[in-house]
Amino acid sequence: MLLLVACLYAQDRWIEQKSNTLENLRGVSAVSDTVTWASGTHGTYLRTVDGGNTWIAAQVPAAESLDFRDVEGFSSDLAYLLSAGPGEQSRIYKTTNAGKSWVLQMTNHDPMGFLDCMAFWDLDHGIVVGDPVDGRFVLFLTDDGGTHWVQVPASRIPPAFDGEGAFAASGTCIAVQASGDVWFGTGGKAARVFHSSDRGRTWAVNDTPIVHGADSTGIFSILFRDLRHGIVAGGDYQHPNEGGSNLATTDDGGVTWTLFKIAPQFYVSAVAVNPKNGRDIFVVGSSRIARASGLDQARWLSSEEKDLNALSISPTGILHFSPDRQ
Repeated sequence: MLLLVACLYAQDRWIEQKSNTLENLRGVSAVSDTVTWASGTHGTYLRTVDGGNTWIAAQVPAAESLDFRDVEGFSSDLAYLLSAGPGEQSRIYKTTNAGKSWVLQMTNHDPMGFLDCMAFWDLDHGIVVGDPVDGRFVLFLTDDGGTHWVQVPASRIPPAFDGEGAFAASGTCIAVQASGDVWFGTGGKAARVFHSSDRGRTWAVNDTPIVHGADSTGIFSILFRDLRHGIVAGGDYQHPNEGGSNLATTDDGGVTWTLFKIAPQFYVSAVAVNPKNGRDIFVVGSSRIARASGLDQARWLSSEEKDLNALSISPTGILHFSPDRQ
């Protein structure tokens, strides 16, 4: 298995690095140019502290059956892992000593529950979203670094449509801003964006034009550059080489969404924007990777065949990708 790392200004030169694992990698979190965490199947996590020249792969003890779909790193020592799956297969772990030990912070005991992704405003305040149970999405909040996770009352969350859910595809189905705002995207029978401006305590929801209807369609990734400007991406994972209505933007905080003028012609598992200039857009999926320079949506500057699940960009513009298979 390989991890892919690229510099935004290296003429689209993708540098492959040995990850020292054969597991399917689903999550990646770039803390800095040198420190990055990744996660995958069979309880696997990875860490580099030298920009990817060396990757250390290991398993969380007693978690060999889990599929870690999301990882959130804060430093070379501190990271969270989220496993996705039915019932007690959905869990959250935390390390504060670079993986020497892991604390199991939460286990989903509802047999109908399924956690999808998580995000953090800071070291102490985080949120997790899971598929609907009894017609409402399941949300958990922490304000003490994950020591306690408290479920948001279902009455504060708008009802989900029958057949609507979230995707645990890349750990990027939810996005936050330091202001306390949070958004998550949905798929299946609907492709909507849920929004809270008070750290997940109360919610509103708006439609998007992203393709939906089939269980394999919808929003797979969401990001916000600031309180007003955001992007949602997705498509149909069962048809990875098809484009269409798979990328949309907002400039009013997610109330209204407009499709990209020229959409990527493939299913998109994850989208990211270069934080260094706020303009370069990268999208990855199980068939390709592509880059668009600028939010004018005019054209895609590069596209290459790669089988990828997730990407994360360091604060200075270094990309890290996690691949689907060897």
